[in-house]
Amino acid sequence: MTADGTVRILGIDPGLRVTGFGLIEKEGTRLRYVSSGCVRVPVGELPARLKTILDGVGEVIREFRPQQVAVEKVFVNVNPQSTLLLGQARGAAICAAVARDLPVAEYTALQVKQAVVGHGKAAKEQVQQMVRRLLSLAGDPSPDAADALACAICHAHGGQGLGIIATTGFRVRKGRLV
Repeated sequence: MTADGTVRILGIDPGLRVTGFGLIEKEGTRLRYVSSGCVRVPVGELPARLKTILDGVGEVIREFRPQQVAVEKVFVNVNPQSTLLLGQARGAAICAAVARDLPVAEYTALQVKQAVVGHGKAAKEQVQQMVRRLLSLAGDPSPDAADALACAICHAHGGQGLGIIATTGFRVRKGRLV
């Protein structure tokens, strides 16, 4: 946190092909868009792809100097191999943050959508539209950047509350925790 109470948050939506990033600033209850984009990962051997993510996220951190990082948790796919690979991409992004001594918060997709849209089963388009509205953007960000910005917004809105609610022991009904 800066002297004026502003916190810069980096949201990350990890992926082996595209890793989205989004930066916002939170001052009190106000959110301000800083930047967003994607780290595009070329096809190739896994170690080289993970290095691209590590270096790309590291470059974003060096350029924009966030104070906190929020990363979307991996959900279990039908294909366990895909889940494992995505977890490794997520690990590379987290390592880029912790190597620079940044605190990392983790949120499930359900938590992110609930915090941003108000519905845990929201479609990608709904997330994009709400991110656009919440940050007063001229247009919808790309899906990967929108997911990363949504993760940062979730942390900003709920890092001390809703965002850290454990989903264990709760049921989901119509996309909401009950």
